[in-house]
Amino acid sequence: MPNNDLFEAPAERCPLCMGYTLERRYEIRRYTPAFIIDRCKKCGFMFMNPRLIDEAINGLYGEGYYSGSAEYSYLDERETEAYSMHVWNKRIDRLHEIVPAGNYLDVGSSFGGLMKSASRYYLPHGIELSPHAGGYAKKLFGDRVHIGSLRDHPFPEKYFSVITMVELLEHLPDPAAALRECYRLLDDNGLLMVQTANMEGLQARYYGARYAYFMPGHLSYFSRRNLVMTLRGCGFNPVTVFHPVEFGLLPKLKKSRGCFSSVWDYRAWLRIAAYHGLSKIHCGDFALTSSMVVYARKGSSPTRVS
Repeated sequence: MPNNDLFEAPAERCPLCMGYTLERRYEIRRYTPAFIIDRCKKCGFMFMNPRLIDEAINGLYGEGYYSGSAEYSYLDERETEAYSMHVWNKRIDRLHEIVPAGNYLDVGSSFGGLMKSASRYYLPHGIELSPHAGGYAKKLFGDRVHIGSLRDHPFPEKYFSVITMVELLEHLPDPAAALRECYRLLDDNGLLMVQTANMEGLQARYYGARYAYFMPGHLSYFSRRNLVMTLRGCGFNPVTVFHPVEFGLLPKLKKSRGCFSSVWDYRAWLRIAAYHGLSKIHCGDFALTSSMVVYARKGSSPTRVS
């Protein structure tokens, strides 16, 4: 069982649909501390329960998270920025085709790489929880970077034309509230882009508790169906889902070169291409892999979803 000093009291209701029918799904023991994943029988949403206290969550994103010295870590994007820019530029180009200009917000902006790409068309802003990463971005973009969260930011209502949340939504304890806040921050007909894992994809279901997406910083786990349901409940319409991402294979191949050290590393292109191809096999709520990107336009008024 989890260490009670690091976790809140267990939730009795689903944080997404407020249903009471929760079931134990997995216990993840490969990290310290171990943690539990529950699933709502009503909507299929999975979440860490009990979840880490705020102090423990904030402590995950220090310098060790980006340097690789912590148990739970992530790549410092500055080390491969020139290669990552292939994906960032293609992503921003796709958004630019729909929304040509305006104020842009990247939630979970890290060191500001995606903001740099967005500055070609938009006035970029960022929200970043980590003082280590956010402090670096703040040196580049000044007060347009807020070190904090969607719960305490300074930005006014209807200020943004585009908001992106790339591999961010799963880190939030109350993702529905975050999506409602994005709706409030977007101007009329604004565009929200969300990238996260589809836990109903065959990839996630096959690996179960061994799926790499189960990690300490990930508090919330969506399916295609319940993410679309939540976005529409917030007022977003239309909502469009892409598998695996909204752009083609070539930018991903170019990005991967940032981790190559010899010509033999190009063998990884076979794996990347195969995964990209398999991701195109999907129908309705079924998907062969668990990667997805969602575009959601701001509608005229929220609709209640039971």
